[in-house]
Amino acid sequence: MQISVINTGGESSSVEVSSGASCGDVLKLGLSGKQFKAALAARVTLPDGEKLYDLSSPLPENARTVVPVTAEDPDGLALLRHSTSHIMAAAVQRLFPDAKVTIGPSIDSGFYYDFEVERPFTADDLPLIEEEMRKIVAEDALFVRSEMAKADAVNLFKSKGESYKAEIIEAIDADSVSLYQCGEFLDLCRGPHLPRTGLAKAFKLLSVAGAYWRGDEKNPMLSRIYGTAFGDEKALKAHLDRIEEAKRRDHRKLGKELDLFCFHEDVAPGMSFWLPKGMLLRTILEDFLRREHLKRGYQLVQGPQILRRELWEKSGHYDHYRANMYFTEIEGDVHGVKPMNCVGHMLMYNQHQRSYRDLPMRMFELGVVHRHEKSGTLHGLLRVRQFTQDDAHILCAPEQLEEEILGVMHLSADLMELFGFSYRIFISTRPTDSIGSDEAWELATNALIKAVEKEGKPYRINEGDGAFYGPKIDIKVTDAIGREWQLSTIQVDFTLPERFNLEYVGQDGARHRPVMVHRAILGSLERFIGVLTEHYAGAFPTWLAPVQARILNVTDEQLDYAKKAQERLAALGVRVEVDTRNEKLGFKVREAQLSKIPYILVVGDREVQDEGVNVRLRSGENAGFHTVEDLAAMIRADSEEPFKRGGMSYSFS
Repeated sequence: MQISVINTGGESSSVEVSSGASCGDVLKLGLSGKQFKAALAARVTLPDGEKLYDLSSPLPENARTVVPVTAEDPDGLALLRHSTSHIMAAAVQRLFPDAKVTIGPSIDSGFYYDFEVERPFTADDLPLIEEEMRKIVAEDALFVRSEMAKADAVNLFKSKGESYKAEIIEAIDADSVSLYQCGEFLDLCRGPHLPRTGLAKAFKLLSVAGAYWRGDEKNPMLSRIYGTAFGDEKALKAHLDRIEEAKRRDHRKLGKELDLFCFHEDVAPGMSFWLPKGMLLRTILEDFLRREHLKRGYQLVQGPQILRRELWEKSGHYDHYRANMYFTEIEGDVHGVKPMNCVGHMLMYNQHQRSYRDLPMRMFELGVVHRHEKSGTLHGLLRVRQFTQDDAHILCAPEQLEEEILGVMHLSADLMELFGFSYRIFISTRPTDSIGSDEAWELATNALIKAVEKEGKPYRINEGDGAFYGPKIDIKVTDAIGREWQLSTIQVDFTLPERFNLEYVGQDGARHRPVMVHRAILGSLERFIGVLTEHYAGAFPTWLAPVQARILNVTDEQLDYAKKAQERLAALGVRVEVDTRNEKLGFKVREAQLSKIPYILVVGDREVQDEGVNVRLRSGENAGFHTVEDLAAMIRADSEEPFKRGGMSYSFS
């Protein structure tokens, strides 16, 4: 039969293949030797869509096209990493024969595998396991797929002492399962996999951790090994370099060094303590957000921290989000600590009868919320139990919905550009656990898609990842070292306005139901500041830096002048401090640079005489002598420059 083979450059060729030919046979006929050598699997187009196959799998009779999958392809990279996790598990069982395997998926940054072992793994075990993995790679063993009846597979793994695998298989709703063998290691897996272990050459084991079986704290604690793999050593090295750079930028490390925030996990796990400089940075950011929202037609509101359980039942949070909430009892009534601000905002909307002339109504709140996160997931500012959302809810008429979505997208785009982030757009659709009618979900999803397409932005569909009350746009940003973070979200909700009986009087005098847009631009302020700290490596732009300038005196002779210069700069709006310690100038300059202070101001006898300061930048550049007034103007211009570059107006005068 004739099959179309499409190479990695998009060029198509037609090849004649016999019945029973493998996917690899087909690719070999249609590709150059170099391209075929790079193929890890095959993507086959079928009448009902695309599917990945092992190169050794027979070509389906209804196949239309065949495309090579390489390590440059996201699917190929995931396949390579998952195959490497199998190699790692094989190495572990060679070295630790009593180790029981559980699951070993590929993840965005690499892979992991969980094991039940008598002694948890440590970092000292990783070089030994890596060495054994390289032996398995050198053996170039085939990955061989087989099918087995479910009951037989359960018995097989039980006979091998692999109780976790048996449990997984018993939960599969199918008559048979697929298995993969490489050398002596056999594993349950859907596949596909690499053709041979010899193709997994660029890998590195990174760390160990504990993990509960199935993520449940009531289950046994397992020992997890994390690793990563790439198509070649160059890509692996670049990734490992990024990991080292990420360690250098770790916000927990920088937060301590820059005296911004701290944590006391023994008394307040998952909650941050803001030190004076960190609180100043946060306040600057919050003030900017309030001003920016007021300029764009939002009203500032604030709701209470706790509401009676009946309201959370009415909203659906009690049924769908209860595990993430905290509850307390007051005079016999159960109250829920708010995990979101939407319920309070709907109560405020219903405070008065609304007219179509009142819409859209945009309510903005820097609202503190609490969500129960498992202790094992807590991570500095990036995953906390108490945080502040830059939250807003827009109540609008259905015909205003598209314009409101676009307005939020424009605000998000402006702020992402201001902070130097590129971004991608995802539209997340209805999850299994949700409320509302099919019609409402379809209307909401189509509104999001239409707005994004009108803006001319590319997007991807993220199936089943919407909020329980509505679909959403998720905006993921890329930071300075190429990592992606979820920040902005825009959610369209037809359901909660109905549950809370929100209405407005239309032009026709009849009562109508508004649509609600839930949105957060930066998301959690805690998480955003954590991301921003790592993005800037602690060197915040001048407008956001808690200390914009530090004055350093050369000797005690300049102490009085240094303090007067501080007073004059502060009066001109500069956030400035003085380092009057009896230390050598070079030491104080170095410390100011390590503290990421944008402007380092040296005052000696000449500066006192000429009534100015000698300016050094944190980059090490010497900007020379300036009067105090000229310096204040320079700092003000430096602060305003990012806003002008992004077409925003913001004055620091």
